[in-house]
Amino acid sequence: MEPTGEQSPHHAYPDHWEADVVLRDGGTARIRPITTDDADRLVSFYEQVSDESKYYRFFAPYPRLSARDVHRFTHHDYVDRVGLAVTIGGEFIATVRFDRIDERGRPASAPADEAEVAFLVQDAHQGRGVASALLEHIAAVARERGIRRFAAEVLPANNKMIKVFRDAGFTQQRSFEDGSVHLTLDLEPTAESLAVQRAREQRAEARSVQRLLAPGSVAVVGVGRAPGGVGRTVLRNLLASGFTGRAYAVNTSFAEDQGTVEGVPAHRSVGGIGEQVDLAVVAVPADRVPEAVADCGEQGVQGLVVLTAGYAERGTEGRERQRELVRQARSYGMRIIGPNAFGIINTSDAVRLNASLAPESPKAGRIGLFTQSGAIGIAVLSGLHRRGAGLSAFISAGNRADVSGNDLLQYWYEDQGTDVALLYLESLGNPRKFTRLARRTAAVKPVVVVKGARHSGSNPPGHAVPVSRIPDATVSALMRQAGVIRVDTVTEMVDAGLLLAGQPLPDGPRVAILGNSESLGLLTYDACLAEGLRPRPPRDLTTAAGPRDFRNALAEALADRTSDAVIVTAIPWVGENGEAETGDGEVLAAALREAAATGPAKPVAVVHVEMGGLAQALAAATSTAARPESRPAGPAPGPNPDPGAPSAAPAGGGGRSEDPAPGTPATDEHVNGPAGPAAGRIPAYPAAERAVRALAEAVKYAQWRRHAAAPGKVPAFLDDTIDEHGTAGLIGTLLGPDPDPRGRPLPHDEARELLARYGVTVRAALPAPDPEAAVAAAAKLGYPVALKTTAPHLRHRADLGGVRLDLANENALRRSYDELTDLLGAPAELRPVVQAMAPRGVDTVVRASIDAAAGAVLSFGLAGAPSELLGDTAHRLVPATDRDAAELIRSIRAAPVLFGWRGSAPVDTAALEELLLRVSRLVDDHPEVVSVALEPVVVATDGLTVLGASVRLAPPPARSDLGPRRLPSY
Repeated sequence: MEPTGEQSPHHAYPDHWEADVVLRDGGTARIRPITTDDADRLVSFYEQVSDESKYYRFFAPYPRLSARDVHRFTHHDYVDRVGLAVTIGGEFIATVRFDRIDERGRPASAPADEAEVAFLVQDAHQGRGVASALLEHIAAVARERGIRRFAAEVLPANNKMIKVFRDAGFTQQRSFEDGSVHLTLDLEPTAESLAVQRAREQRAEARSVQRLLAPGSVAVVGVGRAPGGVGRTVLRNLLASGFTGRAYAVNTSFAEDQGTVEGVPAHRSVGGIGEQVDLAVVAVPADRVPEAVADCGEQGVQGLVVLTAGYAERGTEGRERQRELVRQARSYGMRIIGPNAFGIINTSDAVRLNASLAPESPKAGRIGLFTQSGAIGIAVLSGLHRRGAGLSAFISAGNRADVSGNDLLQYWYEDQGTDVALLYLESLGNPRKFTRLARRTAAVKPVVVVKGARHSGSNPPGHAVPVSRIPDATVSALMRQAGVIRVDTVTEMVDAGLLLAGQPLPDGPRVAILGNSESLGLLTYDACLAEGLRPRPPRDLTTAAGPRDFRNALAEALADRTSDAVIVTAIPWVGENGEAETGDGEVLAAALREAAATGPAKPVAVVHVEMGGLAQALAAATSTAARPESRPAGPAPGPNPDPGAPSAAPAGGGGRSEDPAPGTPATDEHVNGPAGPAAGRIPAYPAAERAVRALAEAVKYAQWRRHAAAPGKVPAFLDDTIDEHGTAGLIGTLLGPDPDPRGRPLPHDEARELLARYGVTVRAALPAPDPEAAVAAAAKLGYPVALKTTAPHLRHRADLGGVRLDLANENALRRSYDELTDLLGAPAELRPVVQAMAPRGVDTVVRASIDAAAGAVLSFGLAGAPSELLGDTAHRLVPATDRDAAELIRSIRAAPVLFGWRGSAPVDTAALEELLLRVSRLVDDHPEVVSVALEPVVVATDGLTVLGASVRLAPPPARSDLGPRRLPSY
């Protein structure tokens, strides 16, 4: 909203303060600056506030606002006087205002850094978290305008407002003066205030998803008068699923006396229903969607599933239509799944919702599935159905203009009905937030992700989100750091999901293999080695083995303390007539279930070849109901007391006990389910490689879970050797008062000075524009020396002959100088330098860079073309901990070179880890350092030497993860 001419001409309307937020109950609202055009809205708002709330605001009876009040509360300069309003449907529901004051409490201007703040929330909207959201936003505005403290006077009886201030997490002081509580809040964000903000965000966004998935009533807008069509199909699917709430059919073309359609009330509009509608499924042409959204919004509908296509996937015009759809829906407090969505499903017996185009609801289960593609969603639903798996919820978000995978992670984090989260993603709208939420969710339940559109360099049509330039390999590494199980295909996602949902997590990588085919056992053994597992020699039961032999062998393998998991391989028995007996799968399944039920809790997977009925029988081993017993994954102290009883599939292993209070995560107590793997389904795979890959992912995830329970830290000694304040001053000087937005690379000497303030010493390199200068430099540094070019096209390219090492005297230096210039070009082009030789060691590369979407990333690899060609580089998000640094250098494929490969001496990895931590700390403390590259870093047996360094400074990119809560706006 643009200001009128009465607004201060010196300070333009700050449209970047506008934000959509999710409130505590899951509804949305808009926060924006108050303008001179808001006089009527302000008066109307005030009239709806109770006398008690007015008294709390003004400390006296104040029945109405005077014209002077209205003028004062709607005229702001957006610097010293700022007012924000919360709106729903265009009308105010709350306001907040600050006025800058001096040390005596009188009106002031900058540089005064304190302001008086006051809130007013309509009584009907109190308790929705409105004031808490407003405080976050007005505090961010104040910090932007140079205000560091808020002062507030609150009546002692106004407990709600006192609680808002007290619970915000800011450093504060309280005193009682003249009959009121005087509060002073330091607006600098703290760890506590950030934690409070994120906890509120989680509860609100989880609740918003819950409102979509568990409605008490559903209206399908766009139900055709004749059978067929999208709307009619969705309505029939909704009714066929046994939806427990009320259903309505809506179409503006219905006759006045239409009565019913498919047995449910039919109406020409949502407004004509006359009852509360929680969810609307919109299936009308795109040009009629705005009318349908307005109809829903005016009747208080809580959320929309928009199946209609014709939005951002259709180009620029469709993208703008999509933005307007989101703006319109949010203005009414509604969230959207879609547009171009396939629909949503909730199999909970209390809901039984199928508001999708899927003709049949999946079985109830404990796997949650989110996809950004309807076609992929159909494929995954079909694959899970064939393998007997059930779902807790399914969401196909289409263009994901509003509700995204991040929202589902917020919901699944505390959802006790979901033990494994599967996500098919084609774009990441907010990578920083995704990794943060994924890490938290993965700490209590597995998160399995397939990322589509990995190599296109752009987002799929319809996904109007920022494009990250981070290579896919880096994205994968960052997901791994967050505990996400990243797989390459939808088939692998289903394979991993089935194992994690049906079996406990393994305690380690040791795998027992048994079966009736020596060849299939060997294939499984080889696959285990290829995936980094530690298989025991396969146990061949021979082709004569029967179900009882399998049962006994599996029981022994489970009881064996030298194995952490078991893979059973099976081929059909051959009868006396030489024909394969393929119909004995049910018998074998029963035998395997019996053995697994009485053994310790270890994951079991089955590889079978044409065993009729085996996969189906294993999948049908249990019901989907959760068992009350739960215990951490690991060896069981004894047999399952009721091995034949049905139980839920454990998520690493999962049943659930009593649901905890809202907002409580699904802790190990809730996710680690029954005592033995037979309590869940035993997954069956048609190929050894698929079973082993799924098991390997479970092993890596279990290891991450163990490490996540005791996270690393940044060593305290770094604080004593780092000059953070001095570095900030130096960066300010180097950037200057008006820095170039594109940034500037630092010359060698400036880069050395900057890095030295963080304890990173770069070996001096003296310029050698001619042979005499080279000899003088060598005399200063001392022989032996290295002569190398620094031209951009030759930097770090020893393979092109641009480096000469171990030059022991002047003659060798002059000869090398002549060779270099004869081979590669004139000195002015080559920019040669002379550097003292470093101790022998392994050449490595340390880098850090900032991506505007994902944040700062720390990278490590060996120097040289082979590592670059093979992409052998490891990555971690900044800030890195001591554990991150240790894992970083051990996770590259060439890591053995650092640890004494082929009899060489191990290098000083402790010094290398410290260097990584120092670089991480530098870019974390100073976001203006947008790029650092140390190459090469020669790591010797004792210490290391940084021979080359490049640093780039630039104004820091805006960080969306540190500001107040807001929904993305693309």
